[in-house]
Amino acid sequence: MRQSWALCLTMGLLVGPATAADQAEQADVAKSKAGVLEEKASAKDGPARPAPAETISKAEAQAVDPIGEELLDGAVTCLARTIYWEAKGEGVAGMQAVANVVMNRLRHTGFPKTICGVVMQGHEQGACQFSWWCDGKRDNAEEQVPYTLAKEIARKALNRQLADRTDGALYYHQGVPPSWAEQYLKTVQIGGHLFYKPAGGEAK
Repeated sequence: MRQSWALCLTMGLLVGPATAADQAEQADVAKSKAGVLEEKASAKDGPARPAPAETISKAEAQAVDPIGEELLDGAVTCLARTIYWEAKGEGVAGMQAVANVVMNRLRHTGFPKTICGVVMQGHEQGACQFSWWCDGKRDNAEEQVPYTLAKEIARKALNRQLADRTDGALYYHQGVPPSWAEQYLKTVQIGGHLFYKPAGGEAK
């Protein structure tokens, strides 16, 4: 009986680190793939979809950025946390729409050519494009279920497997329309967010 217990304990100790190592390896693979996908997505006439071997798997995406992690590290994390903090209460459609805006900006002239660059744009002047990045609060995700969904949506967005619910929108807001809304065309409302795109001109 004691030998059996000792064997189980030994096996548990061996399996635990291996699983952690596997997750770390999957996270590294996801980050590497995301960098390539991000670069391709930023090209105006990039491929409609990457090759299957280039896409991020569900397991790889979920291995990135566990709950409680403070570091903002790479495209998957920047996109997933934006989806989470901007729209975790808006349901799947609202979360997907936020991902659409980030990806639309990535492909649009006038915005940074990385997802983290898009998300962090304006922080030097204290006027962030995405409010969660400049609100002075902790940025790590706190709720497992909505963040799992956010990472899955981020994965599909990077893999170019996510339809654009916003009709090319580059901007959105909640509540009373800000002054800039008059300069753009409203494309759709999803939940509490209203989405906009340039009216035949460049983004401002």
